[in-house]
Amino acid sequence: MAENSDIGDEDEGTERAPRRFAGLARRIVLVVLALLVLPYALILLYRGEFIHPVSMLMLADLATFKGYDRQWVEFEEISPHLVRAVMMSEDGQFCAHAGVDWEQMKGVVDDALAGEATRGASTIPMQTVKNLYLWNSRSMIRKGLELPLAIFADIVWPKRRTMEIYLNIAEWGPGIYGIEAAARYHFKTSAAKLTPNQAALLAVSLPNPIERVAGKPGKGMKRLAAVVDRRAKRSGAYITCLYD
Repeated sequence: MAENSDIGDEDEGTERAPRRFAGLARRIVLVVLALLVLPYALILLYRGEFIHPVSMLMLADLATFKGYDRQWVEFEEISPHLVRAVMMSEDGQFCAHAGVDWEQMKGVVDDALAGEATRGASTIPMQTVKNLYLWNSRSMIRKGLELPLAIFADIVWPKRRTMEIYLNIAEWGPGIYGIEAAARYHFKTSAAKLTPNQAALLAVSLPNPIERVAGKPGKGMKRLAAVVDRRAKRSGAYITCLYD
């Protein structure tokens, strides 16, 4: 009888193992689905102008006890020179596209298929959702997550809200986030009082703010800033979604 009981216990243990595995797999799937859905829920939440989102880099700085400097400012408190410069430097078709510039994206794909060096095609909505929810390293997985998030954000957020969030979470130096902290750190002024030249220097530093220091520009950076400044001064037809 004891031997039969041992055999029964072994059979029961063998049956429980697949059930435990199935339960663990279900929990993993639910966690993954929750992580995929969470950014979309936050996009809806962040439509409220009283909410001041933080980026993944800002959270990483907190997690590693580095801390960061960011003072949120409303869109109306940001110099139009800065808004125009960033738009013409980062995403000239910001007012025209619906989150993704498909013409630019097609050009990148064509270059990649031809074996040529690819250029950036990230729009401001794409950069905003990447900063808020994703990671910096390039990968097809990240891009696959980024595109639908950018489209959804463009549907939910007015263009001014998208620009406001972007300019308040963008990195402008080690631990320096948002245009107010950047203006004070690099030029000892406020976001509202940035000059056209200062705005252009901040705009061209965005792709690599650690190496491109807006407050200490080299000759190459000054040349880029001059080009952006000229474009910004002729940007009237491109910024109708931001200024009446």
